[in-house]
This record gives sequence, structure tokens and C-alpha cells, in this order.
Amino acid sequence: MKNIILLAVQGAGKGTVANLLKEKFNYVHISTGDMLRKRAAVGDEFGIQIQELIHNGILVSDEIVFDAIEDRITEADCKNGFILDGVPRTLEQAKRYDALSETLELEDSIVINMIVPIDVVVDRITSRRICEDCAKIYNMNDSDKRPKVEGICDVCGGNVVTRDDDSNAEAVRKRIETYNTNSVAIIDYYKEKGNLFNVDATDTNETVLEIKRLVMEQND
Repeated sequence: MKNIILLAVQGAGKGTVANLLKEKFNYVHISTGDMLRKRAAVGDEFGIQIQELIHNGILVSDEIVFDAIEDRITEADCKNGFILDGVPRTLEQAKRYDALSETLELEDSIVINMIVPIDVVVDRITSRRICEDCAKIYNMNDSDKRPKVEGICDVCGGNVVTRDDDSNAEAVRKRIETYNTNSVAIIDYYKEKGNLFNVDATDTNETVLEIKRLVMEQND
């Protein structure tokens, strides 16, 4: 099975879609942020290096990110396939990931460009809440995605809060514009390679069905 790369602005629903696809295909969902935190927790020399950078608020370099990705995707549970969420964020990262895939003799990934209208993304992000303890995400505009008890996490009982960078709609719009500007080169790169697929991600369930169809078609 070919691996999947999800491209989307923050708030487009990559995590939700990845988890649903993971269940359907038995893929591993690799969120680069989660991966780095777990790698840091190992406690070896490499893990300590990552932990120090995270603790001090320093951006983790591409070298460290790709060393961690190589460690992760060569683990046994990734042999059936994986979904990459969070990389690439730049054209250089896209080229670097492809070089790593070639070294590991992996097929070209199926690159899904998840498209959501800006107003929908802004609404999702500004209504998003997150558990301070377990990081479970809630959405106050969706009755099925609200915590059962206001302000309390259903999973661990932690406090459910609004992240500082999610509360300002204008700031959210600027983040979206920055992402859209930076993503043009990545999208053009994969379009030229012929493995990019644009998917309307406004409706999560329809998005999953469409990506499932594409994955089955590309692996046929």
C-alpha cells in the first residue's frame, strides 16, 4: 500500500481525517509534533537533544525532524503503510522526504491536498477547545464534539481551554494566508510529479470517503 501525505492548513481537520483513515486501512498516523515528543521521551542522547530544543522553545531543525521520521517509518508497524501529518511544510522538506523515501525504497506517496474555505477554517479554529492534560480536541460549534461537562475533558477530566493562538480570528486569518503562500511551491512540486490530489475537506465524512477511493484506486 502506498503511504499518504496530508497537506492542509491548521484547522482543516488533518488529525481527524488521519485517525479515520488509520482505522480503515490499518495505517499508522504519524503526526510530526507527537512523534518528536514521543522520541524525546525515549531518553537517549537523540531524545535528550530533542527535549532540550522543545523545552527552550527552539524550532527543531530539518536534520532532527528527518532523523526522527526515518527512525519512525522504519519501525515494524509502518510496513503496512503510514499517514504523514505535519511534514512537508516547505519545498525543501518535500524534496528531502522524497530523497529519504528513495533511500528506503518506498513508493511515491499519495499526496492529499485538503481544501477548506477560509471562513470554515476560521470558525473551526476559534471554536476549538483543547484539554490541557491529554490534548484531546473539542469544538464548541458541534454538539457531537463538545465536552459532556463544560470545561472538563471526557477522557481524563483535565481542564478544557482555548489556546491563546486560537482566540483571535484576525490572527487565525493571517496564519491561513501565510500557510497558503508557503504551500504554493509544495503543491506545484507534487502536481508536477503527478501524485497530488485535491480534495474538498469541508465535510469530514465525505473527505474520508473520497480519500479512501483515491487510495484504493492508486493501489489498484
